Amino acid sequence: MRLPSRPALIAAIAALALTSCGTGTPSEGGSITLTIAANSISGGKNSESADWIKRWVIPEFEKTHRNVKVLFQPSGVDDEQYKTKLALDLKSKTGADVIDVDGIWVGEFAQAGYIKPLAEVGGAAVDSWEGWSQIPQAVQGLGIFDGKKYGLPQGTDGRVLFYNKTLFAKAGLPETWQPTSWQDIIDAGTKLKAAGVPTPIQINAGSAMGEATTMQGVLPLLAGAGAEIYTQDKWTGANQAMKDVLGFYQQIYGGSGLGDPKLQQEAKGRDKSFAQFAQGKIAILAESDYFWRSVIEPNAGVAPMKNRDQAVGYARIPAKTPGAGIRGQDHASMSGGAVRVLNPFSKNPRLAWELLAFMHTAAATTSQLAGQVRISSRTDVNDEVLTGDPMLRYIADEVLPITAYRPGLAVYPQVSVLLQEATADVVSGKSADEAAAAYQAKLEGLVGGAANIAG
Repeated sequence: MRLPSRPALIAAIAALALTSCGTGTPSEGGSITLTIAANSISGGKNSESADWIKRWVIPEFEKTHRNVKVLFQPSGVDDEQYKTKLALDLKSKTGADVIDVDGIWVGEFAQAGYIKPLAEVGGAAVDSWEGWSQIPQAVQGLGIFDGKKYGLPQGTDGRVLFYNKTLFAKAGLPETWQPTSWQDIIDAGTKLKAAGVPTPIQINAGSAMGEATTMQGVLPLLAGAGAEIYTQDKWTGANQAMKDVLGFYQQIYGGSGLGDPKLQQEAKGRDKSFAQFAQGKIAILAESDYFWRSVIEPNAGVAPMKNRDQAVGYARIPAKTPGAGIRGQDHASMSGGAVRVLNPFSKNPRLAWELLAFMHTAAATTSQLAGQVRISSRTDVNDEVLTGDPMLRYIADEVLPITAYRPGLAVYPQVSVLLQEATADVVSGKSADEAAAAYQAKLEGLVGGAANIAG
């Protein structure tokens, strides 16, 4: 991706400063100006999103709002640069009226006072919006912080267990497989090993895998053990749920031969795990739907499987035991994605809400997909566009209603590193209790002591 030159970037930021925060003063033609900001730019980063805003959102909204002029503020920079720019704008009470943000930033921006709950900004029309009934409660969680709705979720994803049906048949396992407990996974792995499968189970672990360890491994398992990493203003420490998660890792990587510990420590380990699954060397792999639609996609995937649709099965990640997951669930998942928020300093907050709500209507959501088979936040759109892909429909119907999200707090990325290090300790030979104790000590130093930890 080609980024703009520094002079061009500075000039663009200067130009944005002149047009930031929709004005209540009539502009040319007697119109009110609203602005949309996103980290997307035509011909560059997230080009399709930028083109959609310019070619569909703006003209369609202006058709029904004759006195409104909508301007787009594109960016095509590193996510952290974009985040910094937004923070500076909002801190100085400027910026666009409708803003794209990563869902992981919501809590941090809310705590800083940069954004406010949608209803506080947009008024009574927010709570009566028709779209809420089309967005599953769990998916709404992407834009919720401290129980309040700060943003509307865009697309999202879900984590599942993928498995190779050919290898399962070799081990005498069923073609349609849905484990009901962690022990079911271990039992399947044991049969696969006995059948000569090189690596029965791949659950991302260690620091080299980065956030993939946390999102594909630790957090879904933690949810399946009945806990979330952050709840009620406290971080989860070395409690029983965390020890159970690390104990599960120890069952896989602690000498059983069910998983490959060396793979977890290699710089390109995740990429290698993709290739090995496609080659029939890994039987069970925990990943997001990205793995299905972009990695093993038969024609253009990173590690294409020509027989993907026939050879690959998928199942929900089970709770430790039935009913042991968060909210009393039998299964668990994690999701990510972006949201759109309102600028609390907009001069036209009610009109800004109308624009935001319009961008999340069924028509707008379908238009943004542009014919691609992708999971949206809206059930009615998913019912229409996912009919040709049973796997993505499975995510929308079976996984999103039970999903959870990372806490959108500034310290979360550092907590995530500690979780990765805890699994790395297990992979390198330490016991689950030793890894948990080390995690607890480091977490206390990071979040200000034991008083901020639930353990």
